[in-house]
Amino acid sequence: MLYFMAIHADESVWTRYSEEERALMMKAHEALERDLRAAGKYRGCGGLATADTATTVRRQGDRYVTTDGPFAEAKEQFGGFYLVETDDLDDALAIAKRIPVPPNGGVEIRPVAVESLVDE
Repeated sequence: MLYFMAIHADESVWTRYSEEERALMMKAHEALERDLRAAGKYRGCGGLATADTATTVRRQGDRYVTTDGPFAEAKEQFGGFYLVETDDLDDALAIAKRIPVPPNGGVEIRPVAVESLVDE
C-alpha cells in the first residue's frame, strides 16, 4: 500500500534550532531514508521551504486567483513529506514514528488513491 506522510510542525521551532541541532535532525532523516531504500519501501521524500515562500492558487467561479502565502493560516506548517510503500497501516505507523519532528510536531499519514496515479 502506498502512503503519503505529511510532516507538520511549528516552523518557528526549527528556526530557533542551532546548526548542530538541525544537523542532528537531518542525519536522522538521512538514516531513515537509507533504511527505507534498503527495505524497498522508499518512493520519495523532501523538505519544503518555509510557509512564507508559498504561493496559493484558488478557484473563484470561472477564474483563478493567485496569492502569496500558504493556503490557510495555521499554528503548524507543512514542512516535508515521505512517500512510502508498506504492507499495511501498522508498518506505516512504525515508519512515521521514526520521522524526526520538533516537539509538538506530527506526521499525518494518508493512503494514496493508487487508482488516481497516472502511468507515464
